[in-house]
Amino acid sequence: MFSLLQTDLQHLTNPEKAVIYASFFKTGKGEYGESDQFLGLTVPQQRILAKKYITPSLEEIHSLLQSPIHEYRLTALLILVLQYHKAVPQDKEKIVQFYLAHTKQINNWDLVDTSADKILGHYLLDKDKTVLFKLAHSSNLWERRIAIVATFAFIKQNQFQETIHIAELLLHDSHDLIHKAVGWMLREVGKRDKVTLETFLQKHATKMPRTMLRYAIEKFPEPKRKYYLQKKAI
Repeated sequence: MFSLLQTDLQHLTNPEKAVIYASFFKTGKGEYGESDQFLGLTVPQQRILAKKYITPSLEEIHSLLQSPIHEYRLTALLILVLQYHKAVPQDKEKIVQFYLAHTKQINNWDLVDTSADKILGHYLLDKDKTVLFKLAHSSNLWERRIAIVATFAFIKQNQFQETIHIAELLLHDSHDLIHKAVGWMLREVGKRDKVTLETFLQKHATKMPRTMLRYAIEKFPEPKRKYYLQKKAI
């Protein structure tokens, strides 16, 4: 099955899109996606393949995640998400431990955003969440993004405490991919509980990176957006 999946992935190669994706995902020297390689597949194409090849072993998924080819890793994670949601509780735990053991291979923002809340966040809904705070303190950019994006699973259940706490931990992060992720999660909190978001903003708006703030207030009415942007300017 593993070789059949590889064959299907390679068959769908689109060199023109591969060039566009390589630029979009910042694969140049010194950029966050340096050395990442692309075949040029779309995400819908990879979702179809993930559903077709839903039963590979964790060893086979491990092999896909070791690949420098971006679509191999993304398809592997799409498969892992499908497997997780079909698994019995003891197998869910194995998948989560496997996920945490491979965070170094979950090394671009789409890989994180496709999987963090659906696997790790979902699993931790009714469990101790210490691991997220460990990830939030990591020197690894992608582990920090996993920490905040995983809380989307909690937000969907109207649980905001961990999102707010991790957002505070990441408030002074230097990378704009963290600014964007934190702002996105705060915006999602605000969609469900404006008071919680505005309490955070009243406390932190003047200290937030501008990108983080803009993402957080994106859905606000224009007068309120201007109010918070002016607070940032003070």
